[in-house]
Amino acid sequence: MSANQGQSGERPPNVVLVLTDDQGYGDVRSHGNKLIDTPIHDRIAAEGVRFDRFFVSPVCAPTRASLLTGRYHIRTGVHGVTRGHEIMRADEVTIAELLKGAGYATGAFGKWHNGSQYPHHPNGQGFDEFLGFCAGHWNNYFNTSLDHNGTMVKSDGFIIDTLTDAAIEFIEVNHKRPFFCYIPYNTPHTPWQVPERYWRKYQAKGIDDPAIACAYAMCENIDDNMGRVLAKLEELKIADDTIFIYLSDNGPNTDRYNAGMKGRKGSAHEGGGRVPFFVRYPRRISPGKVIKPIAAHIDLLPTLMEYCGVRNYKTKPLDGRSLVPLIESKQSAWPSRTLFTVWGGTQLQDGRRAVRTDRWRAVNEKRGWELYDMLNDPLQKQNLAQAKPDVLARFSASYGEWFSDAAAAGFNPIPIHVGHPARNEVVLEGHYAYLN
Repeated sequence: MSANQGQSGERPPNVVLVLTDDQGYGDVRSHGNKLIDTPIHDRIAAEGVRFDRFFVSPVCAPTRASLLTGRYHIRTGVHGVTRGHEIMRADEVTIAELLKGAGYATGAFGKWHNGSQYPHHPNGQGFDEFLGFCAGHWNNYFNTSLDHNGTMVKSDGFIIDTLTDAAIEFIEVNHKRPFFCYIPYNTPHTPWQVPERYWRKYQAKGIDDPAIACAYAMCENIDDNMGRVLAKLEELKIADDTIFIYLSDNGPNTDRYNAGMKGRKGSAHEGGGRVPFFVRYPRRISPGKVIKPIAAHIDLLPTLMEYCGVRNYKTKPLDGRSLVPLIESKQSAWPSRTLFTVWGGTQLQDGRRAVRTDRWRAVNEKRGWELYDMLNDPLQKQNLAQAKPDVLARFSASYGEWFSDAAAAGFNPIPIHVGHPARNEVVLEGHYAYLN
């Protein structure tokens, strides 16, 4: 397997994939939030394509597993965010493994959250270089300790500034070959810590809730760091040949502006899983395009393989589809589809769950099924469960069929390998413990 060169002999594109943590759809100025400044986010959207209805899981680790594998997270073994429920099975095939096999340099800089012991560690899942942390939460964002290829090292300064430094260094070292630079920033996830100058700016805006002020400050810091990465690509004269993707892993982690949508992080309603998704790739993507059909995290792997010219790649059966025909208007009729959401629980009757089509959202948050017409009622004001029982019955049945198939491998604890040849030391972090 290798990346095929284009007709003119140019090398395959680089990929920069920025994933933020708990940054909601409304935490971007161009989505109608006048309290926040995100010029780089807005530039990436304006210079590329913006997906209007892009969906992820309602929480962190499931989104990451789906994004990396092109498969619904419960197929991969991931069904939670702690106590080992966040570990992805080692035999899943990731974007990094496929691109590495096609000759790409691969690096990840940020929050992993799909297992910390080898081979579940990023270095065991296709990344040559890793700096960050593998848990779902980090207690301190200043002058902290980070995992560098399996060894804990001290860092200086604010955490995502440090992660961006490492990402830029990776790009500089590898810019003469194709590279995949995955930057899963860990903000604006708590703790509420941000460099002082950002905090002062949003405090001065008169925002009553200090948590919201800090979240916005953290998002502007993200924006500045994305700008640093983009500036480095431009300095190296590879920005036009780099696919630059930005998205978030779930809805906002506080009750703040989210374009009026129902739900936030952890919810199966629209606001829990609809996130910004922008793609800039000047060599292939015309600026200023907005795409209306629904799409999801499971679509990234096949999309990137097509753009990167990786043919005949082997993975477990994919749930996603390539978005290239949709982005480049290569087909007049985009097939309708159904997306599924589940969060919490390992049985059909457990957890928050949803079914989403271009028109409908059926939701069950353990209080019975609800039904909303998202074209005519995007803010979910009118539950049509009683008015449209046949439609709801069809969706609840399709969810049951999907869950039975997706959960077929079960949810047995994923063993932690002690004495793996690639890592002779195993650390069991505190979040794996069950306390009585």
